[in-house]
Amino acid sequence: MFVTQFGYEPAEKNLESAELVTQGALFENAILAFIQVEEADESYDVGSREKKLVNHLKWVCRKNNCNKVILHSFAHLSASKAKAGFTKELFDLAEARLKNASFETAQTPFGYFLNLDIKAPGFSLARIWTEL
Repeated sequence: MFVTQFGYEPAEKNLESAELVTQGALFENAILAFIQVEEADESYDVGSREKKLVNHLKWVCRKNNCNKVILHSFAHLSASKAKAGFTKELFDLAEARLKNASFETAQTPFGYFLNLDIKAPGFSLARIWTEL
């Protein structure tokens, strides 16, 4: 989703192994990727999932003339979740690949429920989804 503004504040830690996060962040004019990594994704090599994810995010960025990407885990709303370690590795690999391609990137705190503040325009390419 293309956002003109996105902010978060940590609300509740829901993964014991997650590092402590006490401060939020604010971003402007970025692609906010709500990512759900499912249990079935673990049957693939994490590198293949990362490559498909990054290729899709690059496509979305081109369509929205944007070079900023925020990776946000949205798995807590799914009945089918990949293991936390697999998901975090996928996020870290995707972030590294995007940075290597000169994108500005960030991740929301992994293992937290967050208070979100989102401002997104209402045009067709602002909200895109895909299944990898």
